[in-house]
Amino acid sequence: MTTQTMERTHGHGTPPPAGRLRAGWAAAHAPVAGVSRWVRNAALAVPLVVLPSSLWRIATEYVPALTGSADTGSGDLPGWLPGKVYIIFLSVFSELVAFTAVGLIAAWGEVFPRWVPVLRGRRVPPLAAVVPATIGTVLLTAMWTTAFAADFAGVTLQGEPTPSGYPGEAGGWKSAVYYVCYTPLLLWGPLLGLVTVAYWRRRRTGRR
Repeated sequence: MTTQTMERTHGHGTPPPAGRLRAGWAAAHAPVAGVSRWVRNAALAVPLVVLPSSLWRIATEYVPALTGSADTGSGDLPGWLPGKVYIIFLSVFSELVAFTAVGLIAAWGEVFPRWVPVLRGRRVPPLAAVVPATIGTVLLTAMWTTAFAADFAGVTLQGEPTPSGYPGEAGGWKSAVYYVCYTPLLLWGPLLGLVTVAYWRRRRTGRR
């Protein structure tokens, strides 16, 4: 493709795909007016504290040195759902849920994006964001605090001894990496709670 052809293709205000991707990424993360720096950092940190555990789960399925290092519960899955597919889905889904915290500081958390049918362009009712975020804060904080308390007590959430295949029982560097990847999840609920309170205060005062 000649330079002239490229100019004709992208010279009418239409950015190339890479440019659109960067612009979309920046817009999705850009804070609205009234968001303080600490609130912005807390919101952006939520997907980051979830990412290590997601990578760990995927690594235990595909990295030979870690294969079999985690009890993923694949034995409880239906026969038609491969364990590796489940792990990838769970990891991606976790990141998507974590990313919703960014909406509490960004424009798409206050005005429905254009890709949302029917509601596009309308204001997001504050409670529509605050209620699920508050529920998520309570559930995530309780879940991961309980999970780690049980872990250090050497039992499962059901009160039974941890199985031999549990990653925390592997010892050595595998257990160390496991705890490095999963310990940040203790921050998921509290960080979400802080961002939710800031969102509610900002929307209630009418600044945004």
